[in-house]
Amino acid sequence: QVQLVESGGGSVQAGGSLRLSCAASGHTFRTYTMGWSRQAPGKERELVASVSRGGNSIYGDSVKGRFTISTDNTMTTVYLQMNSLKREDTAVYYCNAYAYPREYWGKGTQVTGST
Repeated sequence: QVQLVESGGGSVQAGGSLRLSCAASGHTFRTYTMGWSRQAPGKERELVASVSRGGNSIYGDSVKGRFTISTDNTMTTVYLQMNSLKREDTAVYYCNAYAYPREYWGKGTQVTGST
């Protein structure tokens, strides 16, 4: 059974940092693109960052220069280092793994940036 389990969420003051982790199991993820998306209340889910099996990473415009995505060599653990957090970063953050036609999602972890 494929599972993506996020951890590391919480509440942090504006300007602070958090590191999210995603543990992937039940499948071989070496060929997958791993990523993080987020959904704030009343808004659609948006891409935060992703990294391909070749190591190419992309970021949403709102997090460029502040967030960094990384993985271990087996692509079974994905991290999202979030620095200089803002109130508008408040959202549920979801980990996902994608390799057409398969796509898997975690259940999410809450991140709250407070002023």
